[in-house]
Amino acid sequence: MTDLFPVCPVKTPLDRMIYGPDMVLPPVAPARADETGDPYSWIADPEVPDVLALLDAERAYYDARVAPLAALRDELAAEMVGRLPVQESSAPWTQGGFVYRRETLPGAEYDRLLRRPAAGGDEEVLLDLQSVHDMGGTTYTRDGQLEVSPDGRTLAWSVDLEGDELYTLRFRSLGTGDDLDEVIPGTYYGGAWSADSSTFLYVRCDHAMRPYQVWAHVLGTPVSEDRLLLEDLDERMEWDLGSTRSGRYAVATLLGRGFTEVTLLDLHDLAAAPIVVRPRDVAIEYHVEHAPGYGPDGADALLVVTDLGAPEFRVAQAVPSDPAVWAPFLDEDPAVRVLDVAAFARGLVLTVRHGGAQKLRFVPREGAPFEIASDVAGGMARLGVNVEWDADSVLLELEDFTRPAVTYAVGFDGSRTEVHRREVVGVDLDAYVAERRLVLRPDGAEVPVVLVRHRSTPLDGSAPCVLYGYGSYEACCDPDWGTDWWRSLPSLLDRGVVFAMGHPRGGGEMGRRWWTDGHLATKANTFDDQAAVAAYLRDGVVSSIVSRGISAGGLLQGALYGRAPRLFAGLVAEVPFVDVVATMLDDSLPLTAQEWLEWGDPRIPEQRAWLSSWSPIENLPDVADRPALLVTGAVHDVRVLVREPARWVSRLRASDPAQGQGDDASSPASPRTVLFRAETGAGAHGGPSGRATELEYEAEVYAWALACLGLA
Repeated sequence: MTDLFPVCPVKTPLDRMIYGPDMVLPPVAPARADETGDPYSWIADPEVPDVLALLDAERAYYDARVAPLAALRDELAAEMVGRLPVQESSAPWTQGGFVYRRETLPGAEYDRLLRRPAAGGDEEVLLDLQSVHDMGGTTYTRDGQLEVSPDGRTLAWSVDLEGDELYTLRFRSLGTGDDLDEVIPGTYYGGAWSADSSTFLYVRCDHAMRPYQVWAHVLGTPVSEDRLLLEDLDERMEWDLGSTRSGRYAVATLLGRGFTEVTLLDLHDLAAAPIVVRPRDVAIEYHVEHAPGYGPDGADALLVVTDLGAPEFRVAQAVPSDPAVWAPFLDEDPAVRVLDVAAFARGLVLTVRHGGAQKLRFVPREGAPFEIASDVAGGMARLGVNVEWDADSVLLELEDFTRPAVTYAVGFDGSRTEVHRREVVGVDLDAYVAERRLVLRPDGAEVPVVLVRHRSTPLDGSAPCVLYGYGSYEACCDPDWGTDWWRSLPSLLDRGVVFAMGHPRGGGEMGRRWWTDGHLATKANTFDDQAAVAAYLRDGVVSSIVSRGISAGGLLQGALYGRAPRLFAGLVAEVPFVDVVATMLDDSLPLTAQEWLEWGDPRIPEQRAWLSSWSPIENLPDVADRPALLVTGAVHDVRVLVREPARWVSRLRASDPAQGQGDDASSPASPRTVLFRAETGAGAHGGPSGRATELEYEAEVYAWALACLGLA
């Protein structure tokens, strides 16, 4: 392997750096062209020694270059972790005569699941994830299933200890606290209990990590005797599995990009034939909720949220005996995107979007409808954990970028009672403000951007900015976007940095049309919208910008880096989808076949042209224009394989005479610097796990961002 880095021929991966008194030389991957002409196609499997050596070398180079930021990183981490309460609890929820909650103990990274009898009595620990983590001997732990059986006697629980999103499923007797003998490795998200608590349904993936099978396990029997209930070989689709609040059906939904097919399994009789609600049609998307008593004359009903004849979706009504016939129930409002309907004995709760915000619309069985929404720019309302069909009230959460989540119990009469408030230690929440602005595009689209700042920070062009964005899959960058904002953001805001959240087309912030105008042939709108937001901010609102995004948001950063590099002081591309054409040509890879209808299929010449026009690896910026770039990747990531950022970084180094070392080799953030934080240990697509460890990673990223902004 001594030829891996010809400029630094040494014996071991970590020695593949040359340390001078003032600089560290970057690793350079050799070009090894194959039959396709790609000089870096050999960078693929991280288990191959040369590939792992490259990743190790990139990580060593990154660690050495960011060493000057250690003091700032530690300062930021101390601030962020210091905002964690010593002991933290979730909002409680009721299920089957018990009150459940999750709790993190002092000094713990992971929480535990507890319950107590609703009628009164002692609380007991059902599962301690910190103990699971400690016994697992790994640096990563993420729970999947935590499902108590209808009779309250068994917990189905699963855990991922690597970050590859494959979970080991176990069953715990809640009478003894012991796990049963049967263990099922390699399961995925989603599950459902039979009504008699004897059987658990779970999902398995194929070789390309596509959830394609639904299985049934009978407690007390060998796993080898598990029964296959559903299998689908349409590579465009994947199973999502859950049970209805009524307890009658397991809902197995095949998800495609913009189309679906739902199958109902009778949880009272798993031997009964599955019911396909409506066969798949690439032009129709629908989701199903079981609603006893909501049918004609109080009969059993299925409520169907669908875009059939309603681009922003409507709610239709069907009966289980003839589920493909959909009668009108709630008509479409073209200004309101209907996302979901939740049925309860006393009424319905619709999750909707309008005016750029997610809101909850209550439709009581008796009384007038009403709506609950955040009154803060960029805020949202969402349902909490609601398991009981006949609950007197519904748990919901209000959250925004200036307030952590508050849980309320809301009755169908409009009454509201606070039941839980997420705690943030040592933060004056009144010190921060948020506002929403619209950026006009030449085609008439108005792109929202939410600005969050300290009250003392002006928006007059003098303050620096961190700009976040995603813009794909109709996903919405709301305050629940997978980051502990109110443990991390104050460390930026208190230093006079403005935080901005852009909502370019391709996301769903402005409804279904916002997505359709930002995918396939119109995907370039996503990148140009976010560039327009950055240009707007640079024109008298903020002084300089570091842009950040993960996964498809990492793709957004890669595209901005190639299309509009001069707008930014730096970009953070986390696990970025950047080798677009090569990945979308290989349907053996995870997610490829399912995503042809999101990005395009390069086997079709016209669609290959779309992809090539913006794929970051094919559209590198001029070397002279390149801002500082921080890229991340992880060997266990099954969503964006580590080969993508590794190949992109290798091309960037090869195209730069300084090999991405930057203008100032003593600085980790000077223009033209390229750093690759490769995670070769346990870790996932979303980064590290553990409530403090996640914040320490945020501190690492923000230390680098502050350096780019001249604040380090």
